Amino acid sequence: MERIFSAETTLVDNRLRLALAPGLEPDGLNASPSFFHGFATHPQVLARGLVTLADITATRYYNFSPMSERDPILSAHGDRLRAECFSACNAVYACFELMGSGLDGGDIGRGTTNVDIGPASRAMLSNLPRHELLHLDVGAEGLRASTLTTSTVERPVTMPSRWVRALGNAAQSQQGFVEAFRVSASGARQFLAVLPPASSSGRSGWLTWSRGAVKASAVATPGAVLVSGLQRLSALKRLMPHVQGLIVHGPADEHTVGAMITLLLPDARLTLGLTDKEWRGYSGEGSLLASLAEPNVTEDADLVSTMLAFEPVIDVHRLSNDTALPEARVKSALALLATSGRVGWDVNDQAYFHRELPDSPERIEKDNPRLIAARKLVSASAVRSAGSDAWIVTSGDAEYGVRLGPDADAPEKGATCSCTWYLSHGGDRGPCKHVLAVMLTRSQSATNQQSVNA
Repeated sequence: MERIFSAETTLVDNRLRLALAPGLEPDGLNASPSFFHGFATHPQVLARGLVTLADITATRYYNFSPMSERDPILSAHGDRLRAECFSACNAVYACFELMGSGLDGGDIGRGTTNVDIGPASRAMLSNLPRHELLHLDVGAEGLRASTLTTSTVERPVTMPSRWVRALGNAAQSQQGFVEAFRVSASGARQFLAVLPPASSSGRSGWLTWSRGAVKASAVATPGAVLVSGLQRLSALKRLMPHVQGLIVHGPADEHTVGAMITLLLPDARLTLGLTDKEWRGYSGEGSLLASLAEPNVTEDADLVSTMLAFEPVIDVHRLSNDTALPEARVKSALALLATSGRVGWDVNDQAYFHRELPDSPERIEKDNPRLIAARKLVSASAVRSAGSDAWIVTSGDAEYGVRLGPDADAPEKGATCSCTWYLSHGGDRGPCKHVLAVMLTRSQSATNQQSVNA
């Protein structure tokens, strides 16, 4: 199904001006929708959740400094409203989810927009009395927050282009996280109370569970999750009065780095994703490169995108049946759609979800120079087999030895190369151009062999 946006999408001053995605309604597309409106069941939870995101996106945690940006992405999925943002340093991803049960006498449609939480809205939401009614309306006109006496309106704004890169890298890297442990409300509050302020730095710790509480230790123990820059969690303190529990998500294997924290709230939850270093941003992770190197991925992504309709949880098996594509190719197609911010990953549901942002194939190429370099190496026949799953890649006047990882479905995991990229990063920022070139060559050989056999 073709997506028709309500205005032209433009790139101005390195910021992407988003056109509003259409609402999907029983009678078809509504080009100018109000896709979320109603009274909040827990007004302070919604108000403080949005202000927490505003705090995060206005903070640069590494070399601390406050910034002026306060503009979350708002997506309605029929059963919930998601508000997402990144910190000003791109090292923190935040997602606030208000479930359908958190809305009283309203409606959750489907759509995506990007708004700014300005000073007036921030002041009203921050100072909302406990029993005050709060009505929220999100749609083509932006975000309107209203009480019985006050109403503020925030218009759609431009999105930093680096956020689009970060959305894709966050979606891919966060798939490697699983629940490590969880604590109750009392344990969560104790942990939040001792977090360092956002202005501090260099405070890291291994998070473990002990007697119902979260402990931060300087020493790694089995099952512990490392958080580099504990100050990046400080914004969660605003929600301390409402917390019902806390989940710590850790890496599923040695190839995943970073940490994720979910705060459980009444009919809502707020999840933070942290990069493995407080100075490293999601926009530079390179975690999507392996998926982008798959053959036919562009055509597959075009097909898969026609099947999406703002699902809160994307069923890969269903998509595989609907598109007649193997599940591995569907996952690679979703990874490509993630590079345009059109799908995200929910660590709590362990599934992709759909948000609709304008597609930009040219930007995907621009944002992944390693992939472009790898394709040039393949075109120049610079890759040759050295036997026993070893490869030689000639680049310029040098030759590099490459070995892929043992997992046939994810050969980039555990791959090695003799180039300076792997000596510096060890593969934790995505594969180098030489590994990508080997993967492309091997995929092309497999495709050619299948054609011969057919």
